[in-house]
Amino acid sequence: MKKVDLKDRKILYQLDINSRQSFSQIGKKVGLNRNVVAARVKRLQEQCIILKFSTVFDYLKLGFIPLRFYFKYQYVTNEIKKEIIDYFVKNKYSIVVSTLEGNYDLIVLILVKNITDAYPFWKKTLQKYGDYFAQRVYSNYVGESFYRKSFLIDEKDERTEAILKRGGKKVDYDDVDFQILKLLTNNSRIPTIEIAKKLNLTSKTINERLKRLIKSGIIIQFDVKIDWNKLDYQYFKIDFYLKEYSKINQIIKYIEKNPNLAYVDYTVGYADLELEFYLNNINQLRQIAEDLSKNFPGAIKNYTYFTTIKAHKDFKLDLIL
Repeated sequence: MKKVDLKDRKILYQLDINSRQSFSQIGKKVGLNRNVVAARVKRLQEQCIILKFSTVFDYLKLGFIPLRFYFKYQYVTNEIKKEIIDYFVKNKYSIVVSTLEGNYDLIVLILVKNITDAYPFWKKTLQKYGDYFAQRVYSNYVGESFYRKSFLIDEKDERTEAILKRGGKKVDYDDVDFQILKLLTNNSRIPTIEIAKKLNLTSKTINERLKRLIKSGIIIQFDVKIDWNKLDYQYFKIDFYLKEYSKINQIIKYIEKNPNLAYVDYTVGYADLELEFYLNNINQLRQIAEDLSKNFPGAIKNYTYFTTIKAHKDFKLDLIL
């Protein structure tokens, strides 16, 4: 496998910002001919470093309520674990199911149109598998801030705050909008003319609707799914419990300067501050926690963390409507 160089990383950085950019546009930003960019992207796909050109949606604006569950196992065999995972994967409400390592063993994210829809799901879950959970933590997911993957490039990108955010009131959309979103979730680089042909509409109509979906915030970003392990990075989530909650904005402003910060999550019913990083190893995670404790003495009570071992189910728009 050919080693990934700085030019490759700059291409990945640009694709993560906007994967619908043309190779010519990316080439101008990274200093390469469009054909060279195309060849490098193809190689990164063949190496399975680029897994998918994806589209990030705001399911809150689509009218869904995201609920997140963390589980810690007890008394389980490998067979029971598989059964539990299969149960969540097959559930119509779940959009994310992943095995974790750290303070929790499993994360499940579900989307419901009405909070009352969650009760039958939760009741059935506990009836079937409640004895196998030493811990079960629930929270209502209300928003998220997205940051550029600055660690991919050597040069400073002047990142001082979140570039994108998820969260807000429901926005009206129709079946045509949904069909456009469904096509984009499978491939964010699908040409407008191809979308128009598949939906029997004009390119002008598709362009107008795309602009409206972006302006309304339903489409947050066109990005790229990357196998971070092949770039020697690992996903880590660290959750802080604060003694001085009044300092949370100061802490966020401080940690935003860390080039490895990818997301800040906002929830009700769980930790006070939830941060997501792509790091080289767990020692970097400990250094981040120590640095925050040093710079904000007395503000942090404690923290928990985990990393994802395996994703069993990932978000697909057609699964939720």
